[in-house]
Amino acid sequence: MPAVLDRVCALPVLEQYRRAVVPLATGRVLEVGFGTGLNLPYYAVDRIERLWGLDPGVEMQGRALARIAGLDLDVELIGCSGEEIPMETDSIDTVLVTYTLCSIPDVTQALGEMRRVIKPGGRLLFSEHGLAPEPSVQGWQHRLTPPWRAIAGGCHLNRNVPEMLRESGFRIDRLEQGYFPGMAGWFRPLAFNSWGVATPQ
Repeated sequence: MPAVLDRVCALPVLEQYRRAVVPLATGRVLEVGFGTGLNLPYYAVDRIERLWGLDPGVEMQGRALARIAGLDLDVELIGCSGEEIPMETDSIDTVLVTYTLCSIPDVTQALGEMRRVIKPGGRLLFSEHGLAPEPSVQGWQHRLTPPWRAIAGGCHLNRNVPEMLRESGFRIDRLEQGYFPGMAGWFRPLAFNSWGVATPQ
């Protein structure tokens, strides 16, 4: 599974979204859903004091450590889920999530934890696929989600990312949405993306 996830999440179509949000991270950074470290090349390392990579998939740490090696960046890996972040309240400047909220079992609890650890004035950076705007596509997303979850590590196709953020106490300061380039045809149920910046209210 780590090898499969690494290949899928490294698809070139996702690169533009990583480039759009990851370099905005500053200060003390917590990346939730660190996985194999695919975001590492996009960090502006001179703007980061320290990076924590949180992920329950400890079997992916080998690949992550290989990507960390040689980087001029202080990185600590934490092997646990986003529902219980082992960090102090108001201790993080930037939380980053990319293609992670779809698969966290209790996403409301996890977003509450992210909100808790962000300092006053801190930010949540996100790039996540989820619920499309068209009812016809939504119908397919709802139908496909149960079997898709079973084969794709718990991934939900039908989570409404902006709505989840707002309901969890975040204000969305910047939001861009659209289908992955080249995937707006039959692949639409898997291809609607939301990315931007949010702050705790």
